Amino acid sequence: MTQRKAVILLSGGLDSSAAIYWVRAQGYALYALSFDYQQRHQRELKAAHDIAEAVGVVEHQVVQFDLRQWGGSALTGEAKVPQDRSLEEMSGGIPVTYVPARNTIFLAFALSYAEAVGAQAVFIGAHIQDYSGYPDCRPDYLEAMAGVYRLGTKIGREGHPIQLIAPLLPMGKREIITLGDEYGVPWHLTYSCYVGEELACGHCDSCLLRRAAFRELGREDPVAYSS
Repeated sequence: MTQRKAVILLSGGLDSSAAIYWVRAQGYALYALSFDYQQRHQRELKAAHDIAEAVGVVEHQVVQFDLRQWGGSALTGEAKVPQDRSLEEMSGGIPVTYVPARNTIFLAFALSYAEAVGAQAVFIGAHIQDYSGYPDCRPDYLEAMAGVYRLGTKIGREGHPIQLIAPLLPMGKREIITLGDEYGVPWHLTYSCYVGEELACGHCDSCLLRRAAFRELGREDPVAYSS
């Protein structure tokens, strides 16, 4: 019997790393897809490479393009990455770290890649704590993109659409870490910081949420922080 294939969006962060290990446990052959869009936090690409190697992917593609050409985000422009915000502040609206239509771009590449390699599904690590800040992580958005997957491909029109799956969608960071523990995610290889230095800053929204989740589990985050 031919093994099913899956394309997984892999940033090298906590969420996508948990997702790719979960997908492997479901019996898929793994095709990892990462993006060098000239983002501020390019250090994540090393983490993506390390996770892809550790989990044993069939192939790891890194797509390059430059979203700095029009900016619109603290991750692709000159705006400062917010630091030391409270949970209330983080959930108060769409932050400056939102990259315009980023997941739409990523998922379009993933769809093309999946159809080309004969994959049955595309996986993304979106989850509940992303909802308020990032409109392209919400269930209604993912449902709409699943319709694009069905209508915008040859195999979709032939009745065999590529599935778009977000297995972490109902989970918070603490639940994601617990899931990742179950499947052996090497957390020390992951990287979540928006700032992008060799050591994680410890103060951006992503670092704060990650560290808080490990603390809630009574553990220290195994990655190194500058402060």
